[in-house]
Amino acid sequence: MKIVVVSDSHGNDWDLLAIRERHLQEADLFIHCGDSELLDDDVAMQGYLSVGGNCDYRSHAPLKRVESLAHDVTLLMTHGHTYGVKYSLQKLYYQALEVGANLVCYGHSHYVGAEMIEGTLFMNPGSLSFPRNTREKTYAIITVSDRAFEVAYLEGGTGETLIRQTFKR
Repeated sequence: MKIVVVSDSHGNDWDLLAIRERHLQEADLFIHCGDSELLDDDVAMQGYLSVGGNCDYRSHAPLKRVESLAHDVTLLMTHGHTYGVKYSLQKLYYQALEVGANLVCYGHSHYVGAEMIEGTLFMNPGSLSFPRNTREKTYAIITVSDRAFEVAYLEGGTGETLIRQTFKR
């Protein structure tokens, strides 16, 4: 299973459309972790399962979603601003425990990063518009198998792979 994860696009509809087109044949799920700043029915958001962020004033998307996926994956997706992710993952970790998530995708900080905490992968795809810990505007693809999560970070405009990480499940 392949999951394309974007966040913090802040009105960048061009890259959302290009990413969806680029990965349409290989991806099983497209998710947006908030701060698109687009209307829910905007053509650029079609095909993305989304949550609302702190800059999504006109969105009716929920602040979090919990989804059951293939390979016994329970996905928790949120923007992260209501969990204080810029300072710590502790509140988000407790929410993951509460809902039984083993994959958590979030945004808000604009920082690329992934870490496994007690059997749960926490992953932030960075930002498609205003990256903070890299020069590149990024998104991610998570490849899920029964044995591992493989996270590939890609450059938003070109789709070039920048980093790959594998986390055993």
